[in-house]
Amino acid sequence: MHDLLVTPGHDHKATLSVGDRTYPCVIGRSGARADKHEGDGATPFGRFPLRRVLYRADRGTPPETALSVSPIASDDGWCDAPNDPAYNRPVKLPYPASAEEMTRADRLYDIVVVLGHNDDPVVPGAGSAIFLHVMPEDGGPTAGCVALAPDDLREVLKVVDANSAVVVR
Repeated sequence: MHDLLVTPGHDHKATLSVGDRTYPCVIGRSGARADKHEGDGATPFGRFPLRRVLYRADRGTPPETALSVSPIASDDGWCDAPNDPAYNRPVKLPYPASAEEMTRADRLYDIVVVLGHNDDPVVPGAGSAIFLHVMPEDGGPTAGCVALAPDDLREVLKVVDANSAVVVR
């Protein structure tokens, strides 16, 4: 088991430490906060288990990891509508409520680690789709997720397991 310790720095810049390795990462455009709300652009403080890995099979091989790994289908989405029964859950597109498309045109979701934020139980409006994913090419912020360079993310996934967690503090 390895915890992935995220230490916020200035603005959206942060570091992620795993054992004796430290990687640059980015977090939400609003930094990190304890009181996370849907759409606030903040990364929540807390300890979030690594639930599973999703990846774009059309853009690369599955990452090596002890976690469960599944390809992202072209109709996969993630509900971000707080008043919908499927809030903060995967859905199939098109979906009648607001849902994020998992097959993004950019490369951010080429590898996605689903984090256990607001999922047991789901609290409407407390934040959805908090993932560990690929960093934007320009090093810009996320909408609330934690993001690493693609090679760093693959390296981290090699050492984690189902008992690992992302810890933002």
